[in-house]
Amino acid sequence: MSVSRGTIGRIGLLTTLYFAQGLPFGIFMQALPVIMRREGQSLEAIGLTNLLALPWVLKFLWAPAIDRIAGPRRRVIIPLNLAAAGLLLALALVSPGSLVPLLVTVFLCNLVAATQDIATDGLAVESLPAEERGLGNGVQVAGYRLGMVLGGGVLVQLFDAWGWFTSFASAAAAIVLVTAPLVLLPASPRPPVGDRKTSLQALRWDRWFAGPGGPAWFGLLVVYKLGDSLGTSMVKPMLVDQGLTLGEIGGLMGVWGSVAGLAGALLGGFLVSSGGRRRALLAFALLQLPTLAAYGWIAHAGPDLLVPVVIAEHLVSGMATAALFAAMMDACRPGHAGSDYTVQASVVVMAQGLAATFSGYSAATLGYEGHFALAVALALVPIFVVSRMARGDVRFRLA
Repeated sequence: MSVSRGTIGRIGLLTTLYFAQGLPFGIFMQALPVIMRREGQSLEAIGLTNLLALPWVLKFLWAPAIDRIAGPRRRVIIPLNLAAAGLLLALALVSPGSLVPLLVTVFLCNLVAATQDIATDGLAVESLPAEERGLGNGVQVAGYRLGMVLGGGVLVQLFDAWGWFTSFASAAAAIVLVTAPLVLLPASPRPPVGDRKTSLQALRWDRWFAGPGGPAWFGLLVVYKLGDSLGTSMVKPMLVDQGLTLGEIGGLMGVWGSVAGLAGALLGGFLVSSGGRRRALLAFALLQLPTLAAYGWIAHAGPDLLVPVVIAEHLVSGMATAALFAAMMDACRPGHAGSDYTVQASVVVMAQGLAATFSGYSAATLGYEGHFALAVALALVPIFVVSRMARGDVRFRLA
């Protein structure tokens, strides 16, 4: 697939926007569990912090309103990016030992980032032609992962050297910096906005997923990342219990893992564009099985082989996410891109959030080895679902 100058411009802009989302989410996903475990919090409490991601599940409720704001998408995105930077500055003033203010600020960061995601996803669907969506989603995931490298890896490593305030103030400055291209570049044209009644279908999942193939598509969104989310939510607490330091976990999971996820997203996006959605989704679902099983081995034998396992798991996860996102774009209706992509993303995040919330109880009850065995069992389900999906190139079908 040839890459034109226009393609480079589109995916470059999307990279910066998804980076701005990934940075605070990296703090939430990578740094917060480690900080809480170091402060002596229980596995159950760490698992329950995934409820702070509730805005990512419920954002479909306000997606139609965001979709119908007139004018270019940057009218919404720029103020929200600046709000995210302000919240990171507020987080710099919160002591890591002050758990309630810390959790409230993280929740507000998720709310702002989830709302920005509605407009950014709409921009991505509207600006990327079908043949660029595999690559575009690979870059989307890569940009997000790059933000997580800074927020969940580099930032964790710098806590001890720079201090809490300087670390978060630097993160806020990074978001302001990556917002500049959206201010300076010409606004992308938008297709006509769909009518209000049709747009509000995003609030009724029984209607949005109605029709041939709709229930199966809903099932695919629910199960595709379920086992992966359940298993990986307890990796960082497990490493704390195995004696790894904050800097070691930050470097391994937040830097090496996120870089591997970035590479996997780019590779997955390329393979989706060249090999089709169905083949990519099935192959990447199969690859999730050995990586999750390897974490079970780490729980049993110790962290000696941790580096290759982390790299492999994040590589496969990035590939799988890029493939799923490309398929989700294909199911969006013209004029309702933000709402339609958001309702699908909400289903995915809801399933992942429920699995992650339950993960603490699973690990505490079954032990880490039993927990990862359960994750492997759940990861078998999407293989069956993808193989049974209807074929074709229309909505709710996999080409």
